[in-house]
Amino acid sequence: MADQSIVSALVLGLIEGLTEFIPVSSTAHVLLAGQFLGFQSPGNTFAVLIQLGAILAILLVYARKLTQIALSLPSSVQSRRFVLTVLVGFLPAAVIGALAHDFIKTVLFETPLLICVMLIVGGFILLAVDRMKLEPRYTDVMDYPPSLALKIGFFQCLAMIPGTSRSGATIVGSLLLGTDKRSAAEFSFFLAMPTMVGAFALDLYKNRDILSFDDLGIIAVGFVAAFVTALFVVRFLLDFVASRGFAPFAYWRIAVGTVGLIALLVFN
Repeated sequence: MADQSIVSALVLGLIEGLTEFIPVSSTAHVLLAGQFLGFQSPGNTFAVLIQLGAILAILLVYARKLTQIALSLPSSVQSRRFVLTVLVGFLPAAVIGALAHDFIKTVLFETPLLICVMLIVGGFILLAVDRMKLEPRYTDVMDYPPSLALKIGFFQCLAMIPGTSRSGATIVGSLLLGTDKRSAAEFSFFLAMPTMVGAFALDLYKNRDILSFDDLGIIAVGFVAAFVTALFVVRFLLDFVASRGFAPFAYWRIAVGTVGLIALLVFN
C-alpha cells in the first residue's frame, strides 16, 4: 500500500510540474488523477503542498532576473515599480484566498463534476480569446502599471474554482486588458511566485495538525517530481506560446474535461 502511494505521488508530482504553468489547471489534473488513482490526501493538502517544487523551479529559472531586480531596487524606479506591480497583482488572491480557504478546500475541491465542467468551459474561453484580433498595448512585464496588475489579480481569483487554472485566468485577463501573449505568460510566472508561496504557507498552517511524517515522505516524492518537470516547462513555455499561441492548451482542456465527465458517469 505504501509503495502504491509513493507511485501515485510520483505520478501526481509529474502531472503537477507539467501543468502548473500552462493554462490547463494543475489543480484539476492532480485532483482528478488522484480521484481515479484512489489517492487520499489529508485535507486535500497534497495538491497544494507539492506546488513548492514548481515554485522552486520557476525561482531557479528566473534567479538571474530576480537578482538583478533586487540589486537595482535602490537606484531603479522601474524595478521598484515592477515589484509593486507584482505585489498589487497578488493582493486580491491573498485577501479572497484567506477568507474563502475552508470553502474552497472542503466544497470546491471535493466536486469533481465542477472541475470537469470548468476545464471544458475554460477551454472554449481560452480558444475564443486566442483567436481574437487584439491589439496589445503592453509587451514588457517590466512596464506593466500597477492598475493593470490589480485587474489581472482579480482575474487570477477565478482560479480558486478548481478547473479554471491560475495561469489560464491571468493570461486570459492579461490578453483582454491589452498585453501580448508572451508577456502575459511571463507575468503569470511572476504573479505565481507570491501567490503559490502564500497558498503553500496558508495550507501548511491550516493543516499542521493532521499532517504526519508519513505524509511528508509522500509529499517529498511529489515535490521532487514537480520540480523536475516544472523546470522543463518553464524553460520552453514562452517560446512555445509566442509561436503556437494557446489553442493547443484549450483543446487539451476540453479533451480532459470531457474524458473526466464520461469517467465520472461510468464509474460513479
